[in-house]
Amino acid sequence: MWEKVKVTGTQVLDFLDSTAFHIGDSEISLLSIIIFFGASALIIFISRRLKRLLVRRLFPRYHIEIGLSEAIGTIIQYLIIIIGFVIVFESAGIDLSSFKLIAGALGVGIGFGLQSIVNNFVSGIIILFERPIKVGDRIEVGEVNGDVVKISARATTVVTNDNISIIVPNSEFTTNSVTNWSHANKVVRFNYNVGVSYKEDPEKVKIALIEVANANQGVLKNPKPDVLFESFGDSYLSMTLRVWTKEYMDRPGVLKSQLYYAVFKKFKEEGIEIPYPQRELHLLSNKTDPFLIAMQEAKHKTENTGKKTQE
Repeated sequence: MWEKVKVTGTQVLDFLDSTAFHIGDSEISLLSIIIFFGASALIIFISRRLKRLLVRRLFPRYHIEIGLSEAIGTIIQYLIIIIGFVIVFESAGIDLSSFKLIAGALGVGIGFGLQSIVNNFVSGIIILFERPIKVGDRIEVGEVNGDVVKISARATTVVTNDNISIIVPNSEFTTNSVTNWSHANKVVRFNYNVGVSYKEDPEKVKIALIEVANANQGVLKNPKPDVLFESFGDSYLSMTLRVWTKEYMDRPGVLKSQLYYAVFKKFKEEGIEIPYPQRELHLLSNKTDPFLIAMQEAKHKTENTGKKTQE
């Protein structure tokens, strides 16, 4: 027969608090391990919730832009995690000096295989403090072109116009050239080339192009659109329509298509000619050229064959 054994809470705590193993001079018990992992999970949860509270509720009340809000929130989250883990280690009775050997081994590992991870982490810290890019920016780095939606410790998430998320390592932004279309503000200028016939009056073309630009809702009225007479082309006059926009900063191709549709329609109404590409080909007769002689012989054979068929 099994005898019923009563186990009190005190006995359970005493069992968990019994020494499990040693790390250096520190005695690590099961209770310390449970406290460590539980407190670590709690610290990570609190840091994320606090960051979300600051970015989504507190900072918007003071009209702080989203990029700066994300940077401040991320830095605060990192500080809470670092300070929290130090407190957890001390509370669990773990002497941090006992980890000198582990830290040395970790340093060797970093030297051999973790350079890229450390590089990306440090680059992430630099990005958050210097803010060459921020959440909401339109950036171009390498072949990646899109909007920054998240900056984490290791990588930055960029979403393209096709709604594709691209994870870019943070080191790419500190070691390579980065084009930030909205670093200072989101007002940018685009240049669109238009060719017209030599018989057209450039002043008339300029007026027509500016009317088209002003009629588009996405083109800013200040700064005003302008037209430059670029050059005399082979078969056309080269004009450049320069427009400023904020709405289409991240969709230049859409604005270009809208303006070109409107320009084509406007030119048709005004009778302004868009010339076809023209090329002049001059053939010089050379009786000693083997190629020309062969062509002439083939022509004569074809003509003779046709005559015999008719006969």
